[in-house]
Amino acid sequence: MSITGGDVVDLGTGLYAWLPPKRGWGLANCGLLVSPSGGLWIDTPYDPLLAGRFLVESRKRLPDGVDIDRVIVTHANGDHFWGAGVLPDAEIIATRGAREHIHYDPTPQQQHALVTGGDRTTPLGAYLARHFGVFDWSDTAPVRPTTYFTGELELTLGDHVVQVSSLPPAHTAGDLMVHLPAQRAVFSGDVIFSSTAGQPGDHPVHWAGPLDNVIAACERVLATGAEVIVPGHGPVLDPAGVREHIGYLAHVRDRAHALHAAGVPATEAARRVIREGRYPDLGLPERLVVTIGSEYRHLDGSELPGVLQVMAEVAVVAQETAAGVTTGGEPA
Repeated sequence: MSITGGDVVDLGTGLYAWLPPKRGWGLANCGLLVSPSGGLWIDTPYDPLLAGRFLVESRKRLPDGVDIDRVIVTHANGDHFWGAGVLPDAEIIATRGAREHIHYDPTPQQQHALVTGGDRTTPLGAYLARHFGVFDWSDTAPVRPTTYFTGELELTLGDHVVQVSSLPPAHTAGDLMVHLPAQRAVFSGDVIFSSTAGQPGDHPVHWAGPLDNVIAACERVLATGAEVIVPGHGPVLDPAGVREHIGYLAHVRDRAHALHAAGVPATEAARRVIREGRYPDLGLPERLVVTIGSEYRHLDGSELPGVLQVMAEVAVVAQETAAGVTTGGEPA
């Protein structure tokens, strides 16, 4: 499998969205804002190759003599962040909470070693190779933000106003959203994963939570009055699409709470929700292991386990689901 590039969508008034041509882990939407005085990215692709392609597309739309000099990172997962290395002189803006999440994830080269050197006879090794083997971080140095903030931050780029708001822990501990009032647009980062009729998406994956915070973040997006919402993954939405996504999040929250109250362990709860098949058009249902596990931690007061431990459970459930088995050896 290879990824040849992304679609650049003109959202008007100097604003563009770069939408990857495939679904799956690591394929995030990005934004470009252009003015006569410079350019700004909202998030970056996952590896230097994809980031380089986005940079080529960005420079086609920039006036002569200007370049991308700022990057706003909606959160510190690598698929929104690591591509900033192709802009070594750019200011990289993130929340203070993102600093902590950087330490939770592997570095690019650690992840490259895990993906390329893992034992593919194990569920985890096979899963990482299948979903992340398309990316290349062999020469990717760790990226660090240059500007951290809390609360609200208002930037200008030429005549454009860019309002950046930090969010309580939701997808990660360091999320933010970007509101562009003149364009009536919001880039939500991964507090929203989308799908629409004819463009099915994937199940969200939330590392921090609780889901009430994710829902509240979606409601803050709606409160801006934006007509165009660019999610972290999936097709561009209108407000009705965001409301539908809130319904999905509320369903997962309510099922997690009911299963927790019944004494069902977190990973088994994820299996049961997968088996119920409420959202059959969404791919990667094994991601519910992460999201329901995060919700359980808030109900239990337990600590976040290591990312590899979580992903090992994800990989096992993915293997079971592909085989038509989701619990106790019984057919799904």
